[in-house]
Amino acid sequence: MAGTLAIDLGSTTTVVAYQGVEGSGPELLDIRPFSSLAPTVIPSLIWLSDANTPRPLIGRQVIEAGLVERGGPELQRDFKRWIGGPAAALPADLHQQLLSPEQSGRLLLEQIWAQLPESLSPHRLVLTAPIDSYRGYRQWLLEATAALAVEEIALVDEPTAAAIGAGLPPGSRVLVVDLGGGTTDLSLVALEGGEGRAAPMAQLLRFGGRSLENSRQSLRTATVLGKAGLALGGRDLDRWIAAELVQRHPSANLSASDPGLLQCCERLKCELSASSEAVVLWNASPEQRPMELRLNRHDLNSLLQRQGLLELLEELLEQVLASARGAGVEASAIDAVLPVGGCSRIPLIREWLRERLPQVALRDERPVEAVALGALRLTPGVVVKDVLERGVSLRCWDQRSGEHRWHPLFVPGQTWPSEQPLQLLLACSESGQQQLELVLGEPDQELRSEVVFVDGLPVLRRQAAGSAAVRPWAEQPDALPLRPPGEPGQDRLELRFGIDAQGNLSVEGRDLLSNEPLKPRRLGRLR
Repeated sequence: MAGTLAIDLGSTTTVVAYQGVEGSGPELLDIRPFSSLAPTVIPSLIWLSDANTPRPLIGRQVIEAGLVERGGPELQRDFKRWIGGPAAALPADLHQQLLSPEQSGRLLLEQIWAQLPESLSPHRLVLTAPIDSYRGYRQWLLEATAALAVEEIALVDEPTAAAIGAGLPPGSRVLVVDLGGGTTDLSLVALEGGEGRAAPMAQLLRFGGRSLENSRQSLRTATVLGKAGLALGGRDLDRWIAAELVQRHPSANLSASDPGLLQCCERLKCELSASSEAVVLWNASPEQRPMELRLNRHDLNSLLQRQGLLELLEELLEQVLASARGAGVEASAIDAVLPVGGCSRIPLIREWLRERLPQVALRDERPVEAVALGALRLTPGVVVKDVLERGVSLRCWDQRSGEHRWHPLFVPGQTWPSEQPLQLLLACSESGQQQLELVLGEPDQELRSEVVFVDGLPVLRRQAAGSAAVRPWAEQPDALPLRPPGEPGQDRLELRFGIDAQGNLSVEGRDLLSNEPLKPRRLGRLR
């Protein structure tokens, strides 16, 4: 099934979505055996026995093998945030990993691509990028996707994709509250479009199999009105929970830094987003009996408040709003608050957002999937189109010159299937004419090709190098009967030509004299 594939590479989880070309809706892909379920995401984890291993473990495979608990340089995680940045800025644990952040990100993309269901045939790949490192991330993606067999590759910034994925219109001012595994970021952004301006759209990196690295496309990202963040995320919350459990069970010999215990704490935290109480089994070693670890939502809320989470969020929000006021935008002008990332599902955070900005709508329907789904909607049309290698012309009677001339219907480089039919009015050339011939031909000209942009969309255009001649088709369609017979000097037929999804030229219309519709007919296949 042909269509568009979207990959939202995240620090903690990666979301893969797909939309076919036949009008089907978007769906999250279960990439087996990498994906976890509910929601369907791929944990952004890679395990390598060494830097050259041919079969790395990806996502859920790493968790099920118990390798997250083991840790070490073989475990590649938290790499997305550091892609494109200076090596000196990497934290100590990333310096010890076998791969650089760029290598890890590229390996994950390649493994996902190789594991796509055989029934899918992506013609376009759209990827997401953080808005604050868009340029460097874009360059990395050009290199990381160079070997992927896909005709089109597009890029969109994450806040814009999240807002569009949540159903917000172009031109909106959106506060994106992104609480990921390793960082918390608040961004107030103004989406492109609105008030008669062009709507936001993904930026193309490859079109027609050709790299657009040196094209003159402008970087199309949301305008940042205010931004603030800090290196605190979901795994820090897991450590707070682990320290709480160590205090509750002093005789259990628990360690708050134990990777296995931290995994249990993450599960507790996630379950408490939907339930008021959660229980997990902790097995310190095969020799010991598993013990129950319990936590309820009230205790989690108290823990997060004691650790100062809401105060930290308040400080970040004030920084963002202060920057926005400097740009002339007040809090009352915000159209929506958009929580994204796994930790944004924590009820305490949702309650704080509602209390802090009661006048602003909270759009929290699909916090994990919103970016990937928005990326699908931001590509230049979900329908994948081809371009004509050769054009087609129709021989028409020119009343002014009194002779037949070739009139181009569809030109080389034009996309198909056609969105709107091409309408022509045809007249008779002689008195008592009983039928009107449809003589079709193919322009025979020396051509050169180039990619040009029309209203921001790439079009593969064929430029004529000389005057055009037309070669009539070897097989012509049947003539259209005229009842009653026609007379010269008046328009007689209104015809509408189109190209369907199989590349067939078709025509329909009506007789202007009798007002009778013409039976639709297929005229031939174009190339």
